[in-house]
Amino acid sequence: MKIGLIDVDSHNFPNIPLMKISAWHKAKGDTVEWYSPLLSGHMDKVYVSKIFSFTPDVDYPIDADEIEFGGSGYCIELENGKEVYRKEKDKNLPYEIEHIYPDYSIYPELTKNRAYGRLTLGCPRQCSFCHTGVKDGICSHKVADVTEFWKDQKEICLIDQNILACREWKDLLLQLKGTNAYIDFNGGLDIRMMTDEKAILLNQLKVKEWHFAWDRYEDKPYIIPKLELFSKYNKLRPRSTMCYVLVNYNTTLEQDLERIYTLRDLGYWAYVMVYNKNNLPKGHVMHKLQRWVNNRIVFGKCLRFEDYSRKQIEAEDIKLML
Repeated sequence: MKIGLIDVDSHNFPNIPLMKISAWHKAKGDTVEWYSPLLSGHMDKVYVSKIFSFTPDVDYPIDADEIEFGGSGYCIELENGKEVYRKEKDKNLPYEIEHIYPDYSIYPELTKNRAYGRLTLGCPRQCSFCHTGVKDGICSHKVADVTEFWKDQKEICLIDQNILACREWKDLLLQLKGTNAYIDFNGGLDIRMMTDEKAILLNQLKVKEWHFAWDRYEDKPYIIPKLELFSKYNKLRPRSTMCYVLVNYNTTLEQDLERIYTLRDLGYWAYVMVYNKNNLPKGHVMHKLQRWVNNRIVFGKCLRFEDYSRKQIEAEDIKLML
């Protein structure tokens, strides 16, 4: 069979389902290539995968006997500026494809000495801005061993949703430790699940930067003590510990700034994530907040948001006079 692949997002992160689909078809003797409407010609089957609902869909005809669409970008839709999960459009890979070693060769630059995968699926938090609970379950559970997607690569990138909430967290962290690879918890770690035992074991791993999150302002009584606990064991430079901050959802600017300033006082880099960012008007205060915080050089020199906003306004006024 002649198989075509389309990564709708075309971002700087490999599409893991497409890598597994490619590996499965190649093992059957099929030919696999990135689909091009001008160069590929007729295909037996084309897989179209999209991760983000806001990514525009392909706008060209696909010449194939069969076309299959999949990914969270199709089962999570934008409706009146809000994301809505459509269970009937959710597709899972068959077991034999889900658990095959990925074909990293289709992303040669992104996967050089770097493995990608997940060890767990699901999250018990059920945050209103996240569809993980309804899509993947409210119990974090083990779905793979690290050897399923790793073979001596120097780095491992994990997209787990809440590995620390998994009952088998210790076994999984010990597996990661045994690889002697650098571990990137790309999906972040739930700081609310942190304990002394977990912090000690985590800091036995090779990690370049920690990723946590403080998305809900009301979690303040739980977040701050846990961040302080982790700091006692953190072997990295303080500024190598990052904490995502969700804004433009259900918090005020004052609450956003309180979280950002508190994280800085605790020795953590804040990283602002703007909810529904693409629907905000140009020049919105949330855009300014994100530019200020996420540029570490600017954030390190300009300590207060009001000072940054004032300087930005002055700079814009100077441009108008030129």
